[in-house]
Amino acid sequence: MAKPKLIRITTVPASLGGLLEGQLKFMTQYYDVVGIASSRNGGLTKVGKKENIRVIPVQMTRKITPVQDFKAVWQLYKIFKREKPFMVHTHTPKAGTLGMMAAYLAKVPHRLHTVAGMPLLVAKGRKRKLLDLVEKITYWCATKVYPNSFGLKDIILENNFTTEKKLKVIGNGSSNGIDTEHFNNKLYSKEDKLNLRNSLGIKESDFVFLYVGRVVKDKGVNELIEAFKLLTKKGVENCKLVLLGTFEDELDPISPEAREEIDFNPNIIYMGWQSDVRPYFSISDVFVFPSYREGFPNVVMQAGAMGIPSIVTNINGCNEIIIPNQNGVIIPVQDAQSLFESMKLFYENHFCQDPKFDYDPEKIRKLIVEGYNRKVIWEAIRKEYDSLN
Repeated sequence: MAKPKLIRITTVPASLGGLLEGQLKFMTQYYDVVGIASSRNGGLTKVGKKENIRVIPVQMTRKITPVQDFKAVWQLYKIFKREKPFMVHTHTPKAGTLGMMAAYLAKVPHRLHTVAGMPLLVAKGRKRKLLDLVEKITYWCATKVYPNSFGLKDIILENNFTTEKKLKVIGNGSSNGIDTEHFNNKLYSKEDKLNLRNSLGIKESDFVFLYVGRVVKDKGVNELIEAFKLLTKKGVENCKLVLLGTFEDELDPISPEAREEIDFNPNIIYMGWQSDVRPYFSISDVFVFPSYREGFPNVVMQAGAMGIPSIVTNINGCNEIIIPNQNGVIIPVQDAQSLFESMKLFYENHFCQDPKFDYDPEKIRKLIVEGYNRKVIWEAIRKEYDSLN
């Protein structure tokens, strides 16, 4: 008997192969899986080989591009009519809108959309109204909508984007969970860590803050740089900030002042995009993630799996992963002063070792292993699919 056909769609290949890493290959045991995303520099082909799935390129953009978007909907519609999938499951905002519209027009039986962050939350004026409308259209076309956090579900209901009966959070949240065997600090020896520190000009006695993500305004990078600058002005010398990620100067640039500080502050180490972030987690003392909005951030779970406490903002996803005084602290959004105070607190207590401020790496890791192990999430999603049969 032929397996039911499942089509998974993201806007770009990096999301298909990154956000859903391993999940697509897992689903091939039960479904005929096809992946769709834009084709860029052979990235989609690589995802297909890695996940052992068939892939189909459809050009999509992350910007508002009406002509290109119409072409993508038409192309997706033709693909769905030809492939006749039992389910179409979309991720990322643009792929969600285009994919759900095309799936609705093609009368795909089950049209599923996962919400993992909402750019519209920081938009204003006419742009916000337009994005609100687009969000409602996406949900209206879908048969089920999966917010990947409980906080995100509340936001969707508060904004009247859809009805509660269409919404469901799978498991404890997260779109893909974490491979806790892969993200494990014990994979790195003391010598490994010392060698990496030396290569970056970080002394063994230095305290290291780490940020992983797009280096953009939306992720709170302006506040992070301001807080770190203030920290080093207070006489803190043996402190480093490591940044991993890419700038997006066209979509969401950071301030010129923050960019200049990154370029010229000797205590800020910018490493760009890294295919493997684990070595950098292994040499870090605290992960800092002051984002303005998220769905269910993988990087915070990755830090926890590596046994590292996090400083995060009080936004959905982050405030579900982090339990204050157990695996990190939660601060207000867009508050450089609160971020500075939390960074200073971690730094000072690292050296005075106050027992009241004790973050046990094993306990931090255990919270992630028990709640967000990747295989647990995959099984929960598979059971959801099975329930649609």
